[in-house]
Order: sequence, then structure tokens, then C-alpha cells
Amino acid sequence: MTQRHLDRLLHPQSVAVFGASDKPARVGTTVWRNLVAGGFKGQLAPVNPRLAELDGVRCHRDVAALPFTPDLAVLCTPPHTVAALVDELGRRGTRAAVIVTAGLTPQQKQATLAAARPHLLRLLGPNCIGVLSPHAGLNASFTQANALPGELALVSQSGALLTALLDWANTERIGFSHLISLGEHMDVDFGDLLDHLAMDRHTRAILLYIESITAPRKFMSAARAAARVKPVIVVKAGRAAAGMKAAASHTGAMAGEDMVFDAAIRRAGMLRVDTLKELFIAAQTLARFRDNRSAELMVMTNGGGAGVMVADAASALGVKLARPGDALMRRLNAVLPATWSHGNPIDIIGDAPAQRYVDTLNALFDAPEAGAILFAHAPTAIVSSREIAEACAPLIAARPGRVMSCWMGGDTVAPARRCFEDAGIADYETPEEAVRAFALMQTYRRNQAALRQTPTASANAEPDLAGARRIVDAALAAGREWLDEVDAKALLAAFGVRVVATRRVPPTPGAAVAAAREVGGPVVLKIVSPEILHKSDAGGVRLGLQGDEAVRQAAQEMLDQLQGQRPDARIEGFTVQAMAQRPHAQELIVGAHVDAIFGPVLLFGQGGTAVEVVGDRAIALPPLNRALARDLIDRTRVARLLAGYRGRPPAQLDAVCDALIAVARMLADLPELAELDINPLWADEHSVLALDARVRLSAARPSGVAHFAVRPYPSELERHLVWRGRRLLLRPIRPEDEAQHRALLDASDPDDLRMRFFQAPRRMTHDELARLTQIDYEREMALVAVDEHDPTGVSTLGVARLVRDPDNVEAEFAILVRSDLKRLGLGRLLMQALLDYAAGCGTQRIIGYVLRENLAMLALLRQLGFDIRPDEHQPSEIVRVSRELRPA
Repeated sequence: MTQRHLDRLLHPQSVAVFGASDKPARVGTTVWRNLVAGGFKGQLAPVNPRLAELDGVRCHRDVAALPFTPDLAVLCTPPHTVAALVDELGRRGTRAAVIVTAGLTPQQKQATLAAARPHLLRLLGPNCIGVLSPHAGLNASFTQANALPGELALVSQSGALLTALLDWANTERIGFSHLISLGEHMDVDFGDLLDHLAMDRHTRAILLYIESITAPRKFMSAARAAARVKPVIVVKAGRAAAGMKAAASHTGAMAGEDMVFDAAIRRAGMLRVDTLKELFIAAQTLARFRDNRSAELMVMTNGGGAGVMVADAASALGVKLARPGDALMRRLNAVLPATWSHGNPIDIIGDAPAQRYVDTLNALFDAPEAGAILFAHAPTAIVSSREIAEACAPLIAARPGRVMSCWMGGDTVAPARRCFEDAGIADYETPEEAVRAFALMQTYRRNQAALRQTPTASANAEPDLAGARRIVDAALAAGREWLDEVDAKALLAAFGVRVVATRRVPPTPGAAVAAAREVGGPVVLKIVSPEILHKSDAGGVRLGLQGDEAVRQAAQEMLDQLQGQRPDARIEGFTVQAMAQRPHAQELIVGAHVDAIFGPVLLFGQGGTAVEVVGDRAIALPPLNRALARDLIDRTRVARLLAGYRGRPPAQLDAVCDALIAVARMLADLPELAELDINPLWADEHSVLALDARVRLSAARPSGVAHFAVRPYPSELERHLVWRGRRLLLRPIRPEDEAQHRALLDASDPDDLRMRFFQAPRRMTHDELARLTQIDYEREMALVAVDEHDPTGVSTLGVARLVRDPDNVEAEFAILVRSDLKRLGLGRLLMQALLDYAAGCGTQRIIGYVLRENLAMLALLRQLGFDIRPDEHQPSEIVRVSRELRPA
């Protein structure tokens, strides 16, 4: 069960409270009185066999005695009664219930779920505060107060936190569309609510308080979909490093649980904040300042001290202050006293009357460099703050998203602050808070840009999967968890990562000498022992050995030292490799690890023997493309070194990206991969080179596509075929297809585009094309027919698209074939492939909307068994087409 019937939970027409009471300090008493006091306009019914009436309303004995079937039931009854009540309600036709009751045993929870499932009855809780929908007057909770109506939806795993935030929000006059307490979320969870709230007309921004995630792929899919249409801001409890347990690999030691959660938030295009106050600061900023794209801030103030505070905060948070241009300086000189600050922050002097504020704002609004303006005011006895606000508010409101405000002070500026808030202007209590809000906005934009960035194709060739499987299978068959260095490097090479050629020899000085002669030149000698994973730390590495005697002596010293220090270690041999000489190389680490919640993750950072001490690393979720890999690199300090410095040339970043992509592919194709370290991975102006690698395998298969939190490209759907003499590749669309998808649209007749999009054609923006090409394979599909040798240069010949509802009951399709290829059978081929895909996914019904005049499409759909009829919810020129599917 996903988002089915959540409308009954959040927008019910009738509510029944089971366990409603007249006894003081009872949960049932508070819930009932909150419902009555909330102003709910639908039908209400208390249920309590002990009472004939409650607060003047007739009370009912049980489900059967109710005069109506409630959309929503609120259960405040003892734990042992809950499952039976849910069963009765489901049979009666109720489709949503809030289980306020706490203390259900695992067996009682299971019985309750089993009772709800046949009826698709949705369960919120148990052990939750309840739900509030202020626009509907619904307060089905035991909160201490009602909520004001507004545009923010809050979903919280903590009931206590929800009540505290409600109290604070009422004080600050912040309203909500919904407040939802998840409790133990045995049914309705974050993913369900994100899907629903993303389409909720009352909700402009979604706030989440998260303690744990139980369905990571569902959460990520819903979060990515929601974050594309409205801001999603997250507070995550538990930033402490409790998850940083001892681990055998550097990656395992450095990939803490909180860093992985950060990576998930970033990948989904959401914004994470650290405190509850920041949660509301971010919500207000994104709701009222979201469309502002300026990377720099212009500050106007009536006090030099406030300007200094803003400048200090901006410096600390990496916010750039805009530099006024010559035209703006001339304009300001004309309207400001000679003593004004002549720079940014713009100090208009403490005696400024209202007109001086208006003149300054008009000058800033006309200046292109003043894209984002912070209006900071300190009260004075000379001019009324309210008078200034009333003069400026209409001017600012006419240009939404240009101005943030900070009315410093308390009661004196309260009327001015309210005036700005009523005009929809984002307002903050302190200059530091305002600058922090602007910095959060920049972080949000970066996350959104990463969500929509078009990648370039990787240069990696197809991996040698057969060779990689031989290495993995042989190690597991021999009972080896850790691959030795030779096998680990061979595994990397199978996926296209360049490695230093390495030879393994028996654990004798003579064997090491013989191998060194064959390699020639200076060599690196390393010990091979399953008990010694960090060889440098144990003295098991010697560098730059030249000549037989040096190799022999180093080998003997290693054996003697390890025999004394690590008598438990089995010495299985030595590895010998040529001493790599790359004077400009930067040491990096690339790693893989399996997180307990989000599954396989990747790590990148500065490498070397002090990797954990330096602690320069970033985390990303697979799968990766070059854009995501580059974003991962850019989040580390070593990225600045890779860009080149002091005569050292920039490293070949595409090669670093491709190494990261190769490791992500390993996690997808080798389910047995549990941990991996490439340390160091050298990167210079030519390429990358893996000098050392460690790989741990697990027969439990913790990796693989099934464990990815983000579903990767489904290559299994690729199909080669011949159509009218052309060899076509029918495959899912990829983010890299943006350019050729634009070419397909440009090559299509305007009338064909109107038939597809139901509006006059225009050139699509990057964001619109990104939405069409960067799809979430978990819930949608776009199959493209590609001709690699198309003489027109447009390799995409057509596309068939399908978007499934979160419950996989219904899916809506759309199709576009290049105009010069119409009526040749390509549309039928694409539609049949789409139907086969939908049936294979278990989708029950496929629907679409077609213009009546699109006779060719309607004829094709009739041939494919679609039902065609008018839809009362659509304009008369549009018909609805549908076909029931028989799941494969």
C-alpha cells in the first residue's frame, strides 16, 4: 500500500473517534474536543459504549451502530482492541485510520496490518499524535492547540517535536497545510506522504523531521519526484558519529551514517538543515524567495553596525556581497547624503526618512547587480519603522523574490515586521539569520542543479564481466573474504580502471629478487597476508628498491619484522611491481561501502597513508554519471589541488570521474562486493592509475542493483531489432540524451508537437528537457528508438513514455515519432514495447489523453485494444483512452 486513500486521511468528509471520552486527562477526551474546536465541517461521531452522548453529540456503541461510514477513524482504544476495530472498519468501508494508541506488541501490529490490507485501509501510527489539516478545520490529534492555515506541510516522526513546533509556529504566526505525526509508521511513511503532498494544492513546501528511513528506494523515488515540484526541507536527528565504527577498510571507517544521509538528501534535490529554527527559516525563504537566482547579495541598511554584522556573517558562510556598478553608484549618490557608505553594505544613514528608503530601493531594483537585496533596519526615534514599512512594502511586493528583510528589535518594529510579512516578504529576526537563509538558498539551488544537470557520456568500455565473475567465484569458493592485491587489481582492470601491473610470488627473498629482475628498474615490494590489510601500517611495504641486494634485504627484513610483530599473520607471498614515476600525481582514495540503510555508497577524497587523519572525503549514492561524479569530486578539498597550483598542471578530471563510474558499475554488477578501497589512486594531467587496492567479498550479496537506493539504468530492457532495413536499438532514455532529444523535437513538425503537448510548440528550456530525460526508473519509463546511423543526424527516431502512479494501478502514456517517419509502423512498435513493459511491471491499467483530431493515433490505439471515450474532467476536444492489462 502506498498513497492510496491518503485523501481520506488528510481531507476526510467524516470522522469517528473511538475511545472518545469525557474524563479529564484522557487522550480520547483531548482528541474529541480538538476535533470539535477545530471547526471541522463534515460529520463527526464519538464512539464509546459507556456514554449516550458527549458534549451534546450522540455517542455510539461500536462500528455497526454508526449512522454513517466514516472516511477517517481515530483510534484511542486499548492495544488489544485495535486489530478487531480495523477489521470492522475495513468491512464497513472506512479507508483511513489514525492509531493514536501506544504500546501495540509486534503481534498486534501484524494483526492490524493484516486486517487493513484486504480493504486498502491506510493506517497512520500507532503511537502518534495524530493529524491536522487546518484548511479543512481538521484537528484529529491530541496537540495542545490548533494550527493556523498556511502553505507548509510538516511530517514528523516525533510527536513531542511536532507539538513544540506547533507552539512556536503559532507564536510566529506561521501556518500549515498539514501537520502529520508518523509515530511508528507501520503503514503510512515518508514516501507515501511525499507523493501525496507533492500534488497537494494547499502545500507549497514540505518539512520533514526524520529519525530513520525504513524503505530507502521508495523514499528516494518519492523525494526526487517531490523535490522537482516544490521545496523539501529536512531535519535529520542523529548527526553524532555513532555510526563511525571500526572498519577494516578506510572507506568503511570514513563513510559514516550521517554522511550517507547527507548524500541521499543531496541526490534527491532536497535541502538539509541542522536545527528546527533553520527548518522554518529555510521554509520561509524557499516559499517567498525561491525564484531568486542571484549568487550575490546587496545590502541596504540604516546603520553601519548592522552592515558590519551582515558582512561578517556573509564572510563566514561564503556568501558574496555584490559590488555596485558605476551606474548604480551615480544613482545612489543622487538620492543619498554625502556621508553614505559608498559601497555594499549600503548605509543610507540612521536619520533616513521613508522617501530615502523608497528612492534607494528604486535605484537597486533598476540595477542588474542587485538581484537579491537584504533590507536591514534598526529602529530610531527620528522616523517610525511602521511608516517606513508601509511606504516600502507595496514597492517590494510588486517585485516578488527580490528582497529579504530584517527588522531588528522587538515591540518597536513589530508593526513594521507584520506589514512586510502580510505583503509576502521573507523576514528574519537578525542579520545573521537573514544571511544564513540566503546561504541555505544557495545550497538548495546547487542541489536542484545537480538534480537536473546533463552529464556527458563516460569513456568507459563495457566491462569484462566474465573475467570479473571468475575472480569473485574463485575467491568465494576458496573461502576467501578479502582478495589479495593481484586479484583486487585484476578486478579493477576488468572494469576499465588502469592499474599498476603487479606480480605475486612465494614468500621467499629469492622469489622476490627474480620477479624484480623481470620487472626491471626500481620496484615496490609488498607483503601478502590475509591478516594484514593495511600493509604500510605494519611495515609491509618497501618503495624504490633497486638491484638484487636491496630487494633481497627488504624481503628478509619484512619477514623478520612481521614474524616478531604479527606471529598470527599468515605470510602467503610478496607482490612486486614497477615503481610508478608520476611527479605531478595527486594521491586520491576511491572506495565503496554498504550502508545499513541506503545500501551501496561511494567515497572519494584525498588519499595516502594519512587518509583517515586528513579526513577529506565526500559520499555519493550510485549509480553515477560524469555530472554526479564531478559533483562528488567538487565537494572535497582535494578538488582545488586537482585544478592545478604553483605550476602543477590540472589533473585529468574526466579520468577521475570515469574511475568513480567504474566502481559504481562494480557495485551494480557484482552483488558480492562488500567493501573496496583504491588507495592511492594517482591522478595527473594524463590519466589515473591505481597503485593499491583492497576488496572484500560477501556471499550474502549486499551490493547489486536490488540494494541500490536509486534504481540504475535498466540495461536489461535494451533490445536490438531491424525495422524497415534499419538496425535500431530500443532502450530506456538516459540523462545523456538531452541533446538528441532536443534534436528530435526540433526535427518534428509544429503540428505534431501540438498533438503531443496540447499546446503551441515552443523551444523547451534545459529544465524541461532534463525532466524528460532524467527520469526515475523506479516509477516511470521512456523508451527511445535509436538509429546510430541516421543520415539526418538525429539518432532518436521516437519515444514512448509511461508514468506509473505510486500504487502501480494506473499509468499514463505519451508518444512522439519523428515527423518524417510517421505511418511507417514505428509508433506501433514503440507502443507495443511500452505495453509489454507495463504488463511486466504489474501495472493494471494504461491510460492516455488524445486530441480528437489526432485520427492516426486514435486508429492505432483502437487496433491495440484501447477503449476510447470522452472524459467529463477534460475539455471536449480531448478524449480519454484506456486499456486493462494482464500482468506478465
